[in-house]
Amino acid sequence: MGVSEPFLRRTSSSSPQLGSEEDEPLVVIVDDDASVRAALSELILSAGFRPVSFASIRELLDADLLDAPGCLILDVRMPGESGLHLQRHLADNGNPKPIIFLTGHGDIPMTVEAMKAGAVDFLTKPVRDQTLLDAVAAGIAMDAERRAAAAISRLNIERLETLTQREREVLYEVARGRLNKQIAFDLGISEVTVKAHRSSAMHKMGAASVGELIRAFETLPPQLRQAGVR
Repeated sequence: MGVSEPFLRRTSSSSPQLGSEEDEPLVVIVDDDASVRAALSELILSAGFRPVSFASIRELLDADLLDAPGCLILDVRMPGESGLHLQRHLADNGNPKPIIFLTGHGDIPMTVEAMKAGAVDFLTKPVRDQTLLDAVAAGIAMDAERRAAAAISRLNIERLETLTQREREVLYEVARGRLNKQIAFDLGISEVTVKAHRSSAMHKMGAASVGELIRAFETLPPQLRQAGVR
């Protein structure tokens, strides 16, 4: 496995700053040139980030690090699978991992393809240190924001499961912008009952207002949001 020596030194037992925290962002470097891997690892370390490097996409996949927080720096053209191939693989598997492409062989169609697929940036070698570090910082921030949103979504899914069927029906109608009297008519219940179910749903969803209830609803996966559509 092509793990960089600087990474190994940084994560040794003599480095209590990093330890083995699973939530610490990793900057994963994949390049078939050992000198490039070493230089990038040193640069990433100098900026206070945590690098780990591999000589190929296959080595990275075997290491099972793609679910770790952080971002990727990928060469485009390498023996075996390319960086663009990995980007498509991640997209197909619902893993929007932030990717920075760094290559000496880029062209406009390749750049367009990568950026349209959600790449943080597409940089050509040689690249200014600060330009690359800015892209890394942006990628890590994007990943942290996505993970925070995913955590909120998971929490609200768990909360949704505590609602009764009727409370869910009322929640879905409130989220559609329906008034209490409209919901009462559609469900064949009184407005007082609608208010009671809405209040209970708000409490279970951790919402202090109807606005918060709707925002919580909007964090749910599309299939759950659509489940109550008539």
